[in-house]
Amino acid sequence: MNVKELNPESSPQAAFGARLRSSRKAQGWTQDDLGERMGYSSTHISSVETGRKVPTLRFSRSADAAFGTGDAFERQSLEIRHGALLEGFPEYVGYEGRAVELRLFEIGIVPGLLQTPEYAKALANSAVQRGAITPAYAAERVAFLAERQEALERDRPPMVFVVMDESCIRRPVGGPEVMGAQLDRLVEFAARAHTVLQVAPFGIGERRPFDLPVNLLTLADRSVVAYAESQAQGHLDRETVSVLPMLTAYHQLQAEALSQTASVAMINAVRKGSP
Repeated sequence: MNVKELNPESSPQAAFGARLRSSRKAQGWTQDDLGERMGYSSTHISSVETGRKVPTLRFSRSADAAFGTGDAFERQSLEIRHGALLEGFPEYVGYEGRAVELRLFEIGIVPGLLQTPEYAKALANSAVQRGAITPAYAAERVAFLAERQEALERDRPPMVFVVMDESCIRRPVGGPEVMGAQLDRLVEFAARAHTVLQVAPFGIGERRPFDLPVNLLTLADRSVVAYAESQAQGHLDRETVSVLPMLTAYHQLQAEALSQTASVAMINAVRKGSP
């Protein structure tokens, strides 16, 4: 059998493939053996090992489960696909997929985890038109967002709290049809058993505690991870002394925001073109 040799230093993708192959051989497993343990075909395993296919989040987490490597493969796959993203974000995504509670605050655009594919594509295509990213990267960004959303659709889904600034629902993105479907998606999201959706109206003014998007994740051990980003920088924080005040501020924001019932009513009014 001809085995394609990879130089692990040639690219992050090649390094992942070489690591997968060496881990498999250390166990004495064939590609069929590993595929059976991970829920993938031997052809898929071969494609990742030889660098022909980029490992997805699901694939990487399956590899970690098969080899008992914690989140080593997952972190490596995030480095492959999103090394160009803001510092801290790839690590944040790793926590996001395992959190038991998510608290999100967004300004200007609908939070990524609630975006429809069409809404996400409109944002990505706009970045391409501005020359900020390439078309290939735009497609990768949309695909990765879909993976993040899928990771939350598990047997025991996390509790998700979302507070959106009113600008998120009033700023048109992608045209009337795309925006209308996005608003419908928000209403559907609010009706789920494990979600709470609130709008922070313009009227709260200076009582809004955050001026930047903020994500707070509660993990299974009840520790809290915070992630906040600006246009040019992302920051992941796990220090209790700085994270807990952000959690307190989030609770204060929820108290100032509209109730879920009032929030859904506002979204429906915007959907119908009412002021």
